Amino acid sequence: MDATKAIFESVDRLRQRRTAPLVLELDLTEGLTEGPPADPLSAVLSIRKPRLADVLSGLKRARNDSRVKALIVKIGGAPLGLAMVQEIRQAVVDFRASGKLTVAFGETFGEFGQGTVPYYLASAFERVYLQPSGDVGLTGVVMEQRFFKGTLTKLGVDYEVGQRHEYKTAANTFTQDHMTEPHKESYGRIVESIIEQVVAGVSTGRRLDPDKVRELVDRGPFLGAEAVEAGLVDRLAYRDEVYDEVKKAAGDEAHLQFVSRYAKASAVRKLPHPGAPSVALVHGSGMIRMGRSGRSPLGGGGAMGSDTISAALRAARRDDHVKAVVFRVDSPGGSYVASDTVWREVVLTRKVKPVIVSMGDLAASGGYFVAMAADLIVAQPGTLTGSIGVLGGKAVTSDLLSKIGISTELVAEGANAAMFSSAKAFSPEQWERVNAWLDRIYDDFVGKVAEGRHLTRERAHELARGRVWTGADAHANGLVDELGGLEDALALARKRAGLPADAHVRTYPKLNPLERLRGPESSEDKTAALTRLRLETWGPLARLSAELGLPSYGPLTLPGTWTIR
Repeated sequence: MDATKAIFESVDRLRQRRTAPLVLELDLTEGLTEGPPADPLSAVLSIRKPRLADVLSGLKRARNDSRVKALIVKIGGAPLGLAMVQEIRQAVVDFRASGKLTVAFGETFGEFGQGTVPYYLASAFERVYLQPSGDVGLTGVVMEQRFFKGTLTKLGVDYEVGQRHEYKTAANTFTQDHMTEPHKESYGRIVESIIEQVVAGVSTGRRLDPDKVRELVDRGPFLGAEAVEAGLVDRLAYRDEVYDEVKKAAGDEAHLQFVSRYAKASAVRKLPHPGAPSVALVHGSGMIRMGRSGRSPLGGGGAMGSDTISAALRAARRDDHVKAVVFRVDSPGGSYVASDTVWREVVLTRKVKPVIVSMGDLAASGGYFVAMAADLIVAQPGTLTGSIGVLGGKAVTSDLLSKIGISTELVAEGANAAMFSSAKAFSPEQWERVNAWLDRIYDDFVGKVAEGRHLTRERAHELARGRVWTGADAHANGLVDELGGLEDALALARKRAGLPADAHVRTYPKLNPLERLRGPESSEDKTAALTRLRLETWGPLARLSAELGLPSYGPLTLPGTWTIR
């Protein structure tokens, strides 16, 4: 009897749980992952992080779910990129428009540091709560550039670098001791565009006059009580107080569930027929390189391998159930040859079904190259894109090595066999070859931009020259077609393909465990899109190695580290 009673009680609790009101929860302190894990190591490293796509689809579904009463999001910890923040912001605004409660809670929005972007996200919520010990670091936007020319001169390192053109400023880090005028102009417009977006968002979310918000930016940072007085925060409260208030508003029987868990449970209940028409979602993240995608087991970011992405696009193109492709790009660029390989697959796919590109935080230089042939390009206002240009050269380290007692001798056959050796400078004839190479790549890049974006070559060159644009400015200049996020790109893909608004999205290629174990039958097999661990990458020292002039990913690379906080 006791066992039977326990079973009935468990069933009753499960039934109540399935019908009880829901308060959705999202913890952003560990950040979000851009796409599905590409390899076993990525799966382990991201096991605690929700996926952006799951969060967006979950909030979209919850808007029309009568069980869902509220959303509470904890903001802070790991910084999120501006474009990703704008994706989440829009999803929150749409959820809030359904009449449901939205609450942002932060222990602090910048603890004695920058908090502009985290607070910008919080301002989209109906209520903003701050822990009494917290602050609001709404201080504006800054971009910082370090120059190593003086140090390198003292060390005896000479950088010989060519660039196309004046806005392609990666070389300036090593060849200048200050910002050039084009460098300043480019950075100046980027921070101006971003602060315009932040002010507009905070103004709308907090119902404050834009001039008042701009004034508050110049007065920041704020102590908690000052933030409440300024109208930036609704109340100072601890986590337990915030959760108690939200649960009370949602009903005594309401229970919490993470948005990503809610999204996955909802997806399982609505599994489509295996042969149902669908949209393929292909993720391309990280530096672009030849070969397969992967990452170092030592850490650091992953890489977008041209073989992997090309195989995924080929498989999606040949799958009759796939009616459109969304290519999600989040990359600062890399290899010209690898970028061109992916560009060709986009062109071929576009001939048989719509291809929509959705840009993440970065889609610049090679990241723009792989995107420019799509039917439509969708970017957030805060996406950093463009950087249509090229650079190349080498560091000459012979003086440095001689200072520490190292000598180098070369034995070569061929006038230019040692052309790329760091032991000697380029000869005038070798500089001619370097410049011919840079001109060829730049001309090809600009020509393909003109063709893909329906611009004259002169206009494409005017927008190129290595200049980085925000998504908002790229849209105004015709380099981007629509402003929006991943959900907007998926909606456009469904519309272009004539599919219903709720047509299924498949992350492509989707492989079963057996397919993952067996090797690909050919380069046309979808298992050829599998990624791998790359032992040769620099791992967590990737950025440092690039700044020291160690072998990088390629000439179509966005210079420096681009994070807006």
